Amino acid sequence: MTQLELAKDNKTSGLMRSVAKAEGVTTDYLKKKIAQGRVVITRNKKRVISKPCAVGEGLRTKINANIGISSDESGIPDELEKLRVAIDAGADTVMDLSIAADVTAVRAQILKASSVPVGTVPIYQAAQGAAKRKGSFQKMTSGDILEVIRAQAEEGVDFMTIHSGVTRKTVSYVKKSGRILDIVSRGGAILASWMAHNKKENPFYEHFDQILDIAYSYDITLSLGDGLRPGSIFDATDRAQLGELRLLGELAKRARAKKVQVIIEGPGHVPLNQIKKNMELEKRACANAPFYVLGPLVTDIASTRDHISGAIGGALAASYGADFLCVVSPAEHLRHPSVDDIREGVIAARIAAHSADIVKGVKSALFWDRKMSLARKARNWEEQIALSIDPERAKEYRYSSKPHISDVCTMCSEYCSIKLIEECFKL
Repeated sequence: MTQLELAKDNKTSGLMRSVAKAEGVTTDYLKKKIAQGRVVITRNKKRVISKPCAVGEGLRTKINANIGISSDESGIPDELEKLRVAIDAGADTVMDLSIAADVTAVRAQILKASSVPVGTVPIYQAAQGAAKRKGSFQKMTSGDILEVIRAQAEEGVDFMTIHSGVTRKTVSYVKKSGRILDIVSRGGAILASWMAHNKKENPFYEHFDQILDIAYSYDITLSLGDGLRPGSIFDATDRAQLGELRLLGELAKRARAKKVQVIIEGPGHVPLNQIKKNMELEKRACANAPFYVLGPLVTDIASTRDHISGAIGGALAASYGADFLCVVSPAEHLRHPSVDDIREGVIAARIAAHSADIVKGVKSALFWDRKMSLARKARNWEEQIALSIDPERAKEYRYSSKPHISDVCTMCSEYCSIKLIEECFKL
């Protein structure tokens, strides 16, 4: 039975109990939200992991970090180091987006090494496999795609991005839209190209029921991908994006009816004044399914600082109801991310998620900030370092200052406002 099926039957699993304890909510609350489709637990029933992850309403905002081998210079050791750094920096899940080398071997090592849920994008391996065996991804078949999904499920993948909303109809909206950037999703572009070349419908849409059967067998969470997400702020909230979103809402209902857990992926580039509307549209169209947003990036000009743009958009999106943030690295749009890029992206996304959790009233978030404020008042530097979202960097900064043994910092030194007022109030 899946976690959704158990919840609908008012049965409590051990996984629900452990997740509820970690989230600081009651088991009954968690079970109710899972039954409603407003919370999912991303874990393949074949896998045992030390840090299972629940995503959705009333819980801490989660973040996902993308790793994986591309055509750029990288190898399994590099990606395993990115995995380690991402988890150490606080990522709740990772996705293996490998599209080069032996992707099965890469994924096997990531699954073995990861203490958090691992997601994939099956179209990547299906396309790469067809290109290797048949000379072109255009020769990929529905059978190839279903075979990849079954194999990844058997290997233990916890959640999968399924591009079922990229159909011949929704792609036609893009053609008519006058977008600046037509399709920026790699999976969406592969499928749109395949459909045009083969004059066929998207297999992820056409064979959605078979995909649901596989997901049910392993209790895999399906992340319904936004293959038509905007790649420019000028393309945000257009007919193509919203047409796909409405279709994803219909597919989410079909998934729940089959007792399959589902989340919805959201837009990429969205100006600040459209973020609230986008969050509201998703919750309404998809019956409050957990929302996974790719940023959103609030400007198109932040190259090398897109992690900051994404954090700004992510904080606002999560404060309006998004449940899951995708890490955006400083390398976005420019190159394959390095280990340092992954670390910086994770920290930025965590700040965004935590900032939104304060707005949402998540008790653990409020408690954390209160403890930091009290440590600052007491000028307890060791505790401030420990409470920092990045203790390693905080320690480096503090101890790079020559008079670090002082009870003040070098910004104000003897004119430290906190110390002056403390002494003032003693008079």
